[in-house]
Amino acid sequence: MSVPELACSYAALILADDGIEISAEKIQTLVAAAKVPEVEPIWATIFAKALEGKDIKELLTNVGSGGPAAPAAAAAGGAAAPAEAAVEEKKEEEKEESDDDMGFGLFD
Repeated sequence: MSVPELACSYAALILADDGIEISAEKIQTLVAAAKVPEVEPIWATIFAKALEGKDIKELLTNVGSGGPAAPAAAAAGGAAAPAEAAVEEKKEEEKEESDDDMGFGLFD
């Protein structure tokens, strides 16, 4: 990660911790106050747009849990999700069969 990315990430975390809305201007103000060199304003804009409407504290507490994403994917898929799972399971069964099962080996 580059210095501008880290500076904007830390600035966004500081704003979220204080309960302040994350905006490009506020990120840029914090970066300037920290006297971080070589941070172009575009970085603050990118981070502000990426985090717009997101609850940063919730994102940090749910890292790796995958809880909210699974029900949303199942709801979006509807009836297609079980069918896709069955197809994937069938493909895995076909892949498990190998030359060793048929009596042919690499060193025979």
